[in-house]
Amino acid sequence: MQFPLFHTVLSWILKKRKDQIDMFVDYPNEVQNEVLFKLLSAAQFTELGKKYDFPTIKNYNSFAKRVPIQKYESVEPLIERARKGEENIFWPTKIKWFAKSSGTTNAKSKFIPVSDESIEDCHMKAGKDMLCMYINNNEETEMFKGKGLRLGGSRAVHEDNETYFGDLSAIIIENLPFWADFSTAPSLKTSLMDEWEAKMDAIIDETKNEDIRSLAGVPSWMLVLLNRILEVTGKKNILEVWPNLEVYFHGGVNFNPYREQYEKLIPKSNFRYFETYNASEGFFAIQDDNFSNEMLLMLDYGIFYEFIPMDQYNEENSKAIPLQEVELHKNYALVITTNSGLWRYLIGDTVKFTCLKPYRIKITGRTKHFINVFGEELVVENAEDALKVACKKTNAIISEYTVAPIFMNGNTNGGHEWMIEFKNRPTDITDFTNNLDVALKRINSDYEAKRYKDMTLALPKIHEAKKGLFYQWLKNKNKLGGQHKVPRMSNKRDFLEELLELDQVNS
Repeated sequence: MQFPLFHTVLSWILKKRKDQIDMFVDYPNEVQNEVLFKLLSAAQFTELGKKYDFPTIKNYNSFAKRVPIQKYESVEPLIERARKGEENIFWPTKIKWFAKSSGTTNAKSKFIPVSDESIEDCHMKAGKDMLCMYINNNEETEMFKGKGLRLGGSRAVHEDNETYFGDLSAIIIENLPFWADFSTAPSLKTSLMDEWEAKMDAIIDETKNEDIRSLAGVPSWMLVLLNRILEVTGKKNILEVWPNLEVYFHGGVNFNPYREQYEKLIPKSNFRYFETYNASEGFFAIQDDNFSNEMLLMLDYGIFYEFIPMDQYNEENSKAIPLQEVELHKNYALVITTNSGLWRYLIGDTVKFTCLKPYRIKITGRTKHFINVFGEELVVENAEDALKVACKKTNAIISEYTVAPIFMNGNTNGGHEWMIEFKNRPTDITDFTNNLDVALKRINSDYEAKRYKDMTLALPKIHEAKKGLFYQWLKNKNKLGGQHKVPRMSNKRDFLEELLELDQVNS
């Protein structure tokens, strides 16, 4: 079923936003300064506004000096008060939505405040901007003549103390405008189903005969869905199911490990992949060019950005810098102040700037997801770039992986231990290991120095995981679907030991 008038009108509305995007591209620092003082003005009579005397803050330096950088654990008591119905604590309007976010690395859930202003001026605005940028890059698109398939979280929104919590995707779906629901699949009821595996079956049932033109969701879980669709329909590739499919909007994890699998599932030379950077705390960046591997930092969503150089990172005791002071290709921890009342909040992600005019970024990892036990400073970006090289040279394809240190023991060298689940295993695992090691040494000079003559680090140790190991591990933790992710790196061995034990049980 096609909707040509709907397609024409919606495309025209979305294109109009391009002039406003061009404005913050041309005047980024002025726009960010304006965002900061709008936030300070809005929250001046809140409990935090009075504590830090927001009205007397006249410039960035006084803001940075007066308001401390904080992790979730530091702001949790205030958030818990807001969840119980208290108002005007850190934001002037009532916070009734809280995005429940735990990831895979912490059993304790976080409840991130999501204000009405953030829903409208950040998350919804970003969703429209994502489409705006795609349309402006692809004038010939017919995306809105069919439907978009959205794959959100597997947890419904629950009421608690007159406030509501759930996956961010569930909160957004609850607040979608009517036209978005009209143009997307699956239905609201199916989108909010709680049980992940039953939900997958329901999505397939609803969408296999629809005219799906676009996909949106986390790559790892979307891949599970697409493979299941092929199993159910008996088709060879996704284009046999949805011949008019033209774009996949993805985010949440690095796409590189999954790209080759998607290209096989969707064998279309002009198929587009557009990356986004969104989180429970806000929507931060969007790919603005068809063939780019970087994203435009969105500066007018009610979020003020600061950055901590990772070579000076000391958690809440770090010194941050504003946007105008960042440098190219340097690793930074991201600090945000938002229109949901998060003030100088350390989100836990790391980014680097690939361009300063305009400000474009790449996600490099997490402040906790790296290995620096031996001074090697190995980040997720290094690992995934090296894995890409090793896979290409050995005709391998990776489904999932995680890395942990092997600690020194007496005269025994330290090292890195990898658990890798292959979609296509390399013909020679030793050859794969050597290629990975060579690529890591070329990419990361600190790693190369520690590998010199095996003096500190030995050759990587690789375990081939049984098929479905990571899926089973997440299932055991009740973390299937949505924004749940496999932790790629850790300075501890907890995750790896659990996987090794589970792998042994499955043998």
